[in-house]
Amino acid sequence: MTDAPQDQTLDLTAGLAPSQVTDGMGCHAGAGQMAAAARAAGNSALLDQYAADYPQGPHDKPQSMCPAFGSLRVGLRMRRVATVLSGSACCVYGLTFVSHFYGARRSVGYVPFNSESLVTGKLFEDIRDAVHELADPDRYDAVVVTNLCVPTASGVPLKLLPSEINGVRIVGIDVPGFGVPTHAEAKDVLAGAMLKYARTEVEAGPVAAPATGRSDRPTVALLGEMFPADPMMIGAMLAPMGLAAGPVVPCREWRELYAALDSKVVAAIHPFYTAAIREFQAAGRAIVGSAPVGFDGTMDWLQNIGDAYGVAADRIAASQNAFGGAIRGALAANPIKGRITLSGYEGSELLVARLLIESGADVVYVGTACGRTAWSEADRAWLAARGVAVTYRASLEDDCAAMAGFQPDLAIGTTPVVQKAKQLGIPALYFTNLISARPLMGPAGAGSLATVINAAMGNKARMAGMKAFFDGVGSGDTAGIWEGSPNLRPDFRAAHQKKLDKLAKAAKAEEMI
Repeated sequence: MTDAPQDQTLDLTAGLAPSQVTDGMGCHAGAGQMAAAARAAGNSALLDQYAADYPQGPHDKPQSMCPAFGSLRVGLRMRRVATVLSGSACCVYGLTFVSHFYGARRSVGYVPFNSESLVTGKLFEDIRDAVHELADPDRYDAVVVTNLCVPTASGVPLKLLPSEINGVRIVGIDVPGFGVPTHAEAKDVLAGAMLKYARTEVEAGPVAAPATGRSDRPTVALLGEMFPADPMMIGAMLAPMGLAAGPVVPCREWRELYAALDSKVVAAIHPFYTAAIREFQAAGRAIVGSAPVGFDGTMDWLQNIGDAYGVAADRIAASQNAFGGAIRGALAANPIKGRITLSGYEGSELLVARLLIESGADVVYVGTACGRTAWSEADRAWLAARGVAVTYRASLEDDCAAMAGFQPDLAIGTTPVVQKAKQLGIPALYFTNLISARPLMGPAGAGSLATVINAAMGNKARMAGMKAFFDGVGSGDTAGIWEGSPNLRPDFRAAHQKKLDKLAKAAKAEEMI
């Protein structure tokens, strides 16, 4: 493994990444074939745990970006943490490209391999040598090594790596696309592994305090990535109860993990962090679901947090009264009128839907690529009571069918949903960049969505005009660039279709033999 300048991706050594693994199975093999290989290689316990933590639902493979991007991003955002990937070169290239696209000015380590080094165990030796080379305590607190699909399917045993080298922690995780459904849940894989490591350190003896020191008030750890202003707003709402906002998990430095574990109560703002929640529960911490979004959500959340900490009823009421009026005022001052379908893969979709409904929007469908957990149950019940169709592990087909069926004034969703909506002349917004990247909590969140939502819905007439103007252009026989009208040959097309039908019948007959 080689290092790179601080603002570059490591050089992907030419010619060493395999297109195949044992028995000719490539990295583009089906999820079932890869999973079977992983079990044969001794990774059954790992896949069983992932199946319990992240039930896959109706589709058996990710429909968004590679899940490993989630864990990669968590590692790259942490100070004094080195990241190493083990996987096919095409996968590593794509992951590093996307990470730099999202602003990660950090090196990404890569241990190349070929079919021989994969099946003989030399790859594991190369990974071990790489972490020994990287483990410089003057530069790093931890090194994270991630197996992608092919090494996981081949059973490369990261658990055999030393847990510590020269005082630098070594954290090995497997993030295969056939075991972890979404990049959001891959964040939990690494967050949970780091919390587990930190918890064993705490149990073994005194640990270092965070760089900012310990809070003089009891803290509430916040689980899930969120807009930078949200933890500050949450802290302000907790203050009247004598509480403070603790670290946000995933953390930005290792010592924050200790402070998070020191919090007696954990707020599962994003409810899919099942591995992280397991570690907090093992440490004896109480978990509170949902989040302080909108009026109803904030009042319930403050009550539940206060109850978990045993705060007196009058102090809980003081916090509710201090912020309830401001939230109602912000919602009333920033109304949203129109029918909306909402979908995404970040895990905060139900929270955003609650906020939109309290702003006056008619939200008819919510789809999330993440799975259903106990920590989102309050949000699901609140939405269901208002007639909203909530779909967990929603597929792209689910989201597009809801949009086509409900004919919303605005579709909020993933990139392909937005693309489909615009083809139909329906205004649309990309959930990740335009919706979830805004404050959602408390009074600040109550008025944060109206401007962008109303502006998008105001474009409905423009979208209809564009659709009418370009109707019939760029699709079917008119796709591509033409200097004149396409020369249609229906006779050729019919003859070709007959050949295809004949081949299909022959294939069907072979299946029956």
